[in-house]
Amino acid sequence: MGRTLVIGDIHGGLKGLQQIFERAAVTEDDQLIFLGDYVDGWSESSQVISFLMQVSEKQQCIFIKGNHDTWCEDWLSLRQGPDIWLSNGGKSTVESYKDYSPEDLDLHLEFFQRMKSYHVDDENRLFIHAGYSSMHGPEKEVYSSNYRWDRTLWETAVAMDKKLKKDSKLYPKRLLLYSEIFIGHTPTLDIGIEHPANKANVWNMDTGAAFTGCLSVMDINTKEFWQSDPLPALYPYEKGRNSDIFRK
Repeated sequence: MGRTLVIGDIHGGLKGLQQIFERAAVTEDDQLIFLGDYVDGWSESSQVISFLMQVSEKQQCIFIKGNHDTWCEDWLSLRQGPDIWLSNGGKSTVESYKDYSPEDLDLHLEFFQRMKSYHVDDENRLFIHAGYSSMHGPEKEVYSSNYRWDRTLWETAVAMDKKLKKDSKLYPKRLLLYSEIFIGHTPTLDIGIEHPANKANVWNMDTGAAFTGCLSVMDINTKEFWQSDPLPALYPYEKGRNSDIFRK
């Protein structure tokens, strides 16, 4: 039995992804759980998907779908995307697919279509891209888009009084549903942290790889983690999403 490793938002940074595989000494015995947002940002979005497809043929992988992945899936299906997507990293994704055959595009579309909205393991640990608003958990979520867009779960965990005990009537009921919750979507850089951040029982694995941060992978049992170099250093002639008007 290998480790179970969770990986944060990649955003087209294949070099960072390959780097953390090397630094974490990932083997085919390890189970890999990816939290979504594989595309949009750096110039190698399609190459990231190809790499992940190859990895999934060799070892057990779980792929959670992020909001950027939904946009890309729609584009692969319809060959057109909304302006808000193009201005939030979508342009670089479209460019990365320019030399792909229709057959290869269809294979990538099928990969996106197979992604999960969330995953709960045997130890009642939840893995989801963004969060959920329902007090009864994501399976009771009225708006499935919250799986990929919600920030209130993380904001709640960040704002909590550290002295608040789990048996308190004020302890957020959403957080009591799972032993641990692993998310991405909201960069830890927003609260001045450059590594995976733990608030209450929530672990945020988005360490800002789309912007000025690193890509991170963590052993969910030991909490040991490994990081790439900052993505701007790996793509020195690119801006990633740092020049975007919007930040979604």
